[in-house]
Amino acid sequence: MNMVLDPKVPDARVGQIIKLAVMAVGGQGGGVLTGWIEALARSQGYFCQATSVAGVAQRTGATIYYIEMLPASDQEPVLALAPSSGDVDILIAAEMMEVGRAVMRGFVTPDRTVLIGSTHRALAVSEKTVPGDGIANADEVRAAAEIAAQHLILADMDRLAVEQGSVISSSLFGALAGSGALPFPREAFEDAIRASGKGVEASLRAFAAGFDAAVQGVAPVAQSSPETAPKLEGPAAGIKAWEALMQRVRALPAPVIAMAQAGLMKVVDFQDCAYGTTYLDRLDRIIARDDAAHDWQLSATAAKYIANAMAYDDIIRVADLKTRAPRLSRIREEMGASEENLIELTEFFHPRAEEIVSLMPAKMGARWEASPRRMAVLNRLFNKGRRLRTHTLRSFVMLHVLGGLKGYRLRTLRHAVEVAHLETWLRDSLAVLEQDYALSVELLKNRRLVKGYSDTHARGLTKFGTVMAAVDLLNGREDAADWMARLREAALKDPEGEALAGAIATVRSFV
Repeated sequence: MNMVLDPKVPDARVGQIIKLAVMAVGGQGGGVLTGWIEALARSQGYFCQATSVAGVAQRTGATIYYIEMLPASDQEPVLALAPSSGDVDILIAAEMMEVGRAVMRGFVTPDRTVLIGSTHRALAVSEKTVPGDGIANADEVRAAAEIAAQHLILADMDRLAVEQGSVISSSLFGALAGSGALPFPREAFEDAIRASGKGVEASLRAFAAGFDAAVQGVAPVAQSSPETAPKLEGPAAGIKAWEALMQRVRALPAPVIAMAQAGLMKVVDFQDCAYGTTYLDRLDRIIARDDAAHDWQLSATAAKYIANAMAYDDIIRVADLKTRAPRLSRIREEMGASEENLIELTEFFHPRAEEIVSLMPAKMGARWEASPRRMAVLNRLFNKGRRLRTHTLRSFVMLHVLGGLKGYRLRTLRHAVEVAHLETWLRDSLAVLEQDYALSVELLKNRRLVKGYSDTHARGLTKFGTVMAAVDLLNGREDAADWMARLREAALKDPEGEALAGAIATVRSFV
């Protein structure tokens, strides 16, 4: 006997389910935003379920929060626990690369998805560890989002929130309200914030900013025009010395002035005005060998990289930067701390024997560095991880005093080594100037490979030496400058240097 089963009649309520996903990075209040959405839905007579799925560590604790809601009835529905590709109505991304990740995973589709995202960046570990510029291209993400979403709302939601003394979850909630994607009035959204009872006024202000961004759009942030000279406060003698240096800068060729001013500010901040005089003297030597026919490219490049070389990262500079008031204010602002809040701050240090020796007077440090026995003793004493709690008086004063040793810095072994390295780099870069101007410019740019301190600095020096030595293989070729640029970019691609080794092998193959 054959039985024919009637096809199951689909439940009409399935079509009423609203599916919303929130993709947030750690510390952005994704959980708070999800809680508000839950409270909002339930206050409007909807059944609501929310779940969260932890993301990958490379995104600094990225989490996907998933919410399904539908009008309540006498039957309790069974809802999904995670979003599915092609089945998300509203996608909220709390950072620009989270927008891209949502598009890549198929959560955003042109037939149904309202995509709300923040254009600011919270860099992934993979972006931070690249020796050069590893920041992903946000313009490509925007272009993909414009194609993938049915309706797209993008604005710097983080800035909108910070300007109102709140965090990004508030402005994103406002943008959700302004999008009209949920069938609830604005007042219901605001009531959900009030019901939370924490930071209500600031959250409501940020909510309003996000709402306006969704409804009206956000005007681009006005770019302040650079001043011809920074405004300074301090002793009259110091200001007079600075103004004398600025007069020298204003007399330079026009294409060089902007970079020379930035470089001068950097080296004076690093040391003092006398050090700034040394910087301009070195730059003058380059300008004397340059000309307008090449649009002063050599001099402008030198203005940048000589400053970087002179303002090297030693222990004194690191300690100075870590104890400056603007840094501490920025940390409090990023943490959303008020005057009544206490913040505990821990700095991580791992000094090697080389860093300790570098602080010694030049001749003494050279003797210690040449002695394996003495270096072994220093490693036993200092080469271990340390945590300095700089919210305590003792640790802060120790770093503050160390950062104030600028007057002693020019007598250290590290300074002697850096000066010798700088002069050798300039000599080698200018050695080919008469034969190949473009190659000389690229050799100056190789200084970009040297940065940081400790192990990072050591790896950079190794790559720098390898790339600079390649000039012997390239000199005399018409495309020498192009190949030098390629070698440098290869060196910047990965910390291990595999790309550089491959590029060097390529160069050797056609020599």
